[in-house]
Amino acid sequence: MQRLLSTYLFISKKLTPELLGQIADGGFEGIEIFCTRSHFEYTLKQEIRAMAGALEVRSLQLASLHAPTSRDLSAMRESGTPLSICEVERVRRIEAMDELKRVIDVAEDLPYARLILHMGGSRETADQRKRDAAFSSLEHLILHARHAGVTICVENTTSEMGSPDYLRAFVDETRLSGLRFNFDVGHAHLAEFPEQERLEKSFAPLREMVSSVHLHDNHGEKDEHLPPYHGSIHWPDAVKLLKSGTQNGLPLVLELKEKTGLEVPTVAEQLTAARKSLDKFEKDWAHPTVSTNQ
Repeated sequence: MQRLLSTYLFISKKLTPELLGQIADGGFEGIEIFCTRSHFEYTLKQEIRAMAGALEVRSLQLASLHAPTSRDLSAMRESGTPLSICEVERVRRIEAMDELKRVIDVAEDLPYARLILHMGGSRETADQRKRDAAFSSLEHLILHARHAGVTICVENTTSEMGSPDYLRAFVDETRLSGLRFNFDVGHAHLAEFPEQERLEKSFAPLREMVSSVHLHDNHGEKDEHLPPYHGSIHWPDAVKLLKSGTQNGLPLVLELKEKTGLEVPTVAEQLTAARKSLDKFEKDWAHPTVSTNQ
């Protein structure tokens, strides 16, 4: 299993060669870059080429990019005006598509395989107009991505339009070819099912179309993005579920939340905690009948 880390863990920091070096020294083999302009300026070729060189020097693979979720230049994911493919207003929808095309175009100078995308904001309610807007957006984006050698993977989230059942019905009804899913284990643990059934019922509709996975934990109440085994997900069961599908060999990306407050851990401390959680996960992956969720 390749050790992959989302740079969401350091989203308020500039993604510098020094930070990449710390990630590599922390035992990680590749990254998923979370796209905000203050973290990684994905619209400037000079920045993109510098990133390509820095990744090569540190022998880090770029597994994927995570699409921006905000329109402004804020470093924090939760702030700013949402950038959404579900915008009903045509002008705003085109603005969102143009921004996402800039992210896709990174592949010209910095090749990557997958773009992880949310279906609207974290509280996106479903209606026909938004569904039609999403279809129009994705129809254009999938074609643009195909020319760049990038697969768009829509992620299950906690919103109505991001629920696994909605996503699968959307793909089946629109027949959009080339669209895949990113299965987010932490988001699945927040689904409105009995706790012991949340992962299975979230995974089932997406199973054969999953192209990547996000790993993080929570206590079943809010999207905490904790290291695995720090919340209430039973990870041995999660491993069995992932291995039951077609996910063997697919990228499993650790997506942790940056800590804020008065006592913020150092980069090294956060990387150590991330690595230790993956140590446990790898043991369960190698021996899926053994529980280490203590």
